Amino acid sequence: MGKKGVYSSSAKPRSKYQRKYNSTPTQNKRRSNRNKARRSAKKAYGASRIKGKDIHHKDGNPNNNSKSNLSVQSVKKNRSNNKRRKNAKKTTK
Repeated sequence: MGKKGVYSSSAKPRSKYQRKYNSTPTQNKRRSNRNKARRSAKKAYGASRIKGKDIHHKDGNPNNNSKSNLSVQSVKKNRSNNKRRKNAKKTTK
């Protein structure tokens, strides 16, 4: 494995793009908030209960990591809820 931030000559273009995107300050902050939510849920519910599950933000704001806003859901249910929430904003004729 090479040094962090150094691209190998055999790296795929998509992985170069992902590394560049994931190192932006905005993405670092978002990742930090996701990890913070996971840590607080682990503390509240226990590691065995959240293993393999997603942490759901009830109000839809991933930056709001208050205990009352977090719940544990299966990956399938959480990600389908997020899709529905995005689609609900679109108006249908």
